[in-house]
Amino acid sequence: MQYYISHYNKECEITFPEDFIIYDTTLRDGEQTPGVCFSLNEKLEIARKLDQFKINQIEAGFPIVSERERESVSSIAKEGLNADILALTRTKPEDIDAALDCDVDGIITFIGTSDIHLDHKMHITRQDAINLCETAVDYAKDHGLYVAFSAEDATRTDIEFLKRIYSKAQECGADRVHIADTTGAITPQGIDYLVRELVKDLNINIALHCHNDFGLAVINSITGVLAGAKGISTTVNGIGERAGNASLEELIMALKILYGKDLGFKTKYITELSNIVSKASGLPIPYNKPVVGNNVFRHESGIHVDAVIEEPLCYEPYVPELVGQKRQLVLGKHSGCRAVRAKLNECELDVSDEQLIEIVRQVKKSREEGKYINDQVFRDIVKKTSKKE
Repeated sequence: MQYYISHYNKECEITFPEDFIIYDTTLRDGEQTPGVCFSLNEKLEIARKLDQFKINQIEAGFPIVSERERESVSSIAKEGLNADILALTRTKPEDIDAALDCDVDGIITFIGTSDIHLDHKMHITRQDAINLCETAVDYAKDHGLYVAFSAEDATRTDIEFLKRIYSKAQECGADRVHIADTTGAITPQGIDYLVRELVKDLNINIALHCHNDFGLAVINSITGVLAGAKGISTTVNGIGERAGNASLEELIMALKILYGKDLGFKTKYITELSNIVSKASGLPIPYNKPVVGNNVFRHESGIHVDAVIEEPLCYEPYVPELVGQKRQLVLGKHSGCRAVRAKLNECELDVSDEQLIEIVRQVKKSREEGKYINDQVFRDIVKKTSKKE
């Protein structure tokens, strides 16, 4: 048995769309994390690993930003990856031309649609925004690109206007429209309502780009798909502006394990992919980060360890090998005889029952004095205990 979850999950009737996809924006929105700037080689390494993971689409960058950005996006597009390569553009012909020069498969073209964005960032009217959407989508489709139109700050946009601008994108031949929860300001109930309202009036695939300002990006993404959306945007490790985006690893594993929706991703590469992005971004992975954190499959408490040694799923919802992790039994102040005995066996050390009890006592004492019990410290404790005999 590789996983064991709550049986109550099955009591809820849920239906996923058959053909929804995951597209990853680590190389674009992820790189917009303050202080992050990937090199060309780092971008290529991340793109190759995402492709090996079997991601559907890779948003490779924002070509208009700089010459080096265009070079990076172009290089990824020339890699011959199985994933479709997308580029971000504003609703401007020059942005779309820059993407075309990179030979990408498609674009995500965006414009702010909320009144606060139109008034204070764009300084344009709603009709101006619709006109810009029409011009951009027409231009991109005329040049043979896959086109996704994204309404920035969609979750704070008047719904009737949102329907109008999405309808214009649909009329111009867009392949997909995006709901961008730009400030992470919607609840799961709100995203459920919004997607269902849009699905009623639109005949185009809808995707979700959720930010994590309130820690809801993953559940908002799942809720949106259950309401009828056909795509989800993610980043590895959930990196991105402010609190980041929907975490690729958390989303994929929640779908696979909790919801029973296996999309065919090679989850054994998750930890490797996470580490590659962490190193390239310079952003350490929190120890308690779901799925990829160092503590996710580490156990210290004696009560827990006793159970884990006999049956790991007592304290793990799934086995670590599914995501390329390994189980670790950590010695400390909460450790008991069984954990210490397991560590002795691992180190190929044999002691009497009396020595075992003393070793447990010394392990607790050493940890409470501030010493981390690594292998060398443990061997020293065993050696000293044996000499006392």
